[in-house]
Amino acid sequence: MAKYRIISIDGGGIRGIIPATILLRLNTDPILNGFLNKADLIAGTSTGGLLALGIANEMDPSVMQKVYIDDGEKIFDDSWLDDVKDLGKLIGADYNIKNLEEVLKRIFGNIKLSSLRKKVLVTAFDLDYESNDINKRCWKPKIFHNFEGEDSDGEMLAYKVGLYTSAAPTFFPSVDGYIDGGVFASNPSMCALSQSQDIRCISSPPKLDEIVLLSLGTGISMNYIEGDSLDWGEVQWVKPLISLMMDGVNGIADYQCNQILKDNYHRLSPIFPTNVKIDMDDVKKISYMKNFADRLDLTPIKNWIVNKWN
Repeated sequence: MAKYRIISIDGGGIRGIIPATILLRLNTDPILNGFLNKADLIAGTSTGGLLALGIANEMDPSVMQKVYIDDGEKIFDDSWLDDVKDLGKLIGADYNIKNLEEVLKRIFGNIKLSSLRKKVLVTAFDLDYESNDINKRCWKPKIFHNFEGEDSDGEMLAYKVGLYTSAAPTFFPSVDGYIDGGVFASNPSMCALSQSQDIRCISSPPKLDEIVLLSLGTGISMNYIEGDSLDWGEVQWVKPLISLMMDGVNGIADYQCNQILKDNYHRLSPIFPTNVKIDMDDVKKISYMKNFADRLDLTPIKNWIVNKWN
């Protein structure tokens, strides 16, 4: 049976070191025989979008892991002067996105999506569609891809798309009117599955039973909110809302893919110990996350790759 192989990687900021480490371990396992080379489509959101762009450009996972280790603190560098200017965290984004832009330019240079070695899908959100028809002007999700067709984004620079998908609200300012695709697809698995069926881009889309999809998360902190009746307003809800939305979107995409693809779908999103909370910008825990990912039991995912992917 012919197979169409998809890898999907969640958003999660600095926690992207976890799927980067998992991919490194899997791709260097002699039993799996460099399984990344067989991928047909790589999808990602935010930090997962950066990894997707790297994989699509055939970067070694060890290089991608090293970016988190070497550049993580630079990307999430918050000076005291910036905090004063932003009145703490009340106004203004936490971080200047220029540092991330420097890193992405170094990695991707002037490579366009059309020049990437593999098909890629990266999510972002367009704050102003700027339609000439005032009745159609609104914000909307944006899915960047390098498939052929009239809606192809092949001429887009990879580093620019990386900036768009990484511009998480409150963490970074918007870029060219785009923000992080995590606001609608922090887990882009369903976006990737839908893209594989788009006859505008693929003349003969694979049948559902020909698709295998590997979904990787960036780690789960066991969050919850106590209380049966929360009489909260905007101030109380704003802090937990971003994490709440992303976790909810992750879960529903997982459910949908599992129902549609069944055994041809596998997801790994490891759970941190109950006493460990890791935010998207928690660079002090980079070493912890790498060690955490190095110790994960990958036997189930390896067996799935052997039986379904290879």
